[in-house]
Amino acid sequence: MKKIILILLLLFPFNVFALDLAKNAKSTILMESSTGEIIYERNSDERLAPASMTKMMSLILIMEAIENGNIKLDQIITISENASKMGGSQIYLETNEKMSVDDLLKGICMASANDAVVALAESTYGSEEEFVNEMNKRAKQLGLKNTNFMNATGLDEENHYSSAKDMALIARELIKHDKVLEYSSKYEDYLRENTNKKFWLVNTNKLIKTYDGMDGLKTGFTESAGYCLTATAKRNNMRLIGVVMNEDSSSIRNSDMTELLNYGFSLYKVKNLVKKNNIVSTYIDNKSSKIKNDVIVLEDINILNKKNSKERKVSYKVNINKKNLPIRKNQKLGTLEVIENNKVIYKTNVYSKDIIKKANIFELYLRNLKDFINGNYIFN
Repeated sequence: MKKIILILLLLFPFNVFALDLAKNAKSTILMESSTGEIIYERNSDERLAPASMTKMMSLILIMEAIENGNIKLDQIITISENASKMGGSQIYLETNEKMSVDDLLKGICMASANDAVVALAESTYGSEEEFVNEMNKRAKQLGLKNTNFMNATGLDEENHYSSAKDMALIARELIKHDKVLEYSSKYEDYLRENTNKKFWLVNTNKLIKTYDGMDGLKTGFTESAGYCLTATAKRNNMRLIGVVMNEDSSSIRNSDMTELLNYGFSLYKVKNLVKKNNIVSTYIDNKSSKIKNDVIVLEDINILNKKNSKERKVSYKVNINKKNLPIRKNQKLGTLEVIENNKVIYKTNVYSKDIIKKANIFELYLRNLKDFINGNYIFN
């Protein structure tokens, strides 16, 4: 028997035991969120209909509009006739009905409501058409290579496509907005409470209730797309993002996602290299009031390691770009590169810790006088 196994291994060294996760999905990927490293993928660049997973990009634009102060969570939106006519998943908004941005977001994140996402698209950019233009601009900014949106909802439409890898990258960007996870982690809630039109919201992602650590993110289904899911779960200090596309049923979709996430949590762990808000460098500018100014990261910098294996040896390098004064607090100043074996494995941005003001004439005079007294002043 041992000889037979040995012969098989020699003839078929790896293919016999090739890893095949989420095998019912046409396309799949598993990514560690903080590093962006891919743990597993299959056909992850194939262009497929993304169904309501499209709404993740819509949510990025909406959350950015909220954080920029263009709309507010307690703002009341008047529903247009166009939004009220959206088919598919909906919260049955009526023309001229009034609903808060907060409740509309519940409808999108939990019930995948097409009418709610169009209502917010119109409120943030004037029309769904202009909103979709911004979605595609944002896709290019994120470096997505296999994505094009034709609507904000994910309803089937020609030339509306994405890929498992692009969906994972969109999800990675979306969950930087913590508020989204507050909505997507709820299993049930209500809209129009204290009215005769009270509406029960139940999360379309049933794994929220059954999978340990899951707090999002977006389901999808259309005839063209089949059953899709982008899910995220966090255990200890590691967050995984999984995507499965074009499954035959919601139960198979959930089973494949469970297998995918279990694989990642069983075999991998992350080690923290730099904590969020930690100082990683000093920005020196002789024309600034403080001269030496601290540079920070706004997210944890982690390293993905395989359990029961040697930890990877990495370092990081900070590159600062010259900026005109004054500089805002948390303004981007450059990048931090994580390096392994002399190769950059990923980059993130670095930011100013505080406001960096321009030195006034009196400060510059005292600085030059001090340099002159210490013999550091050089006459040109």
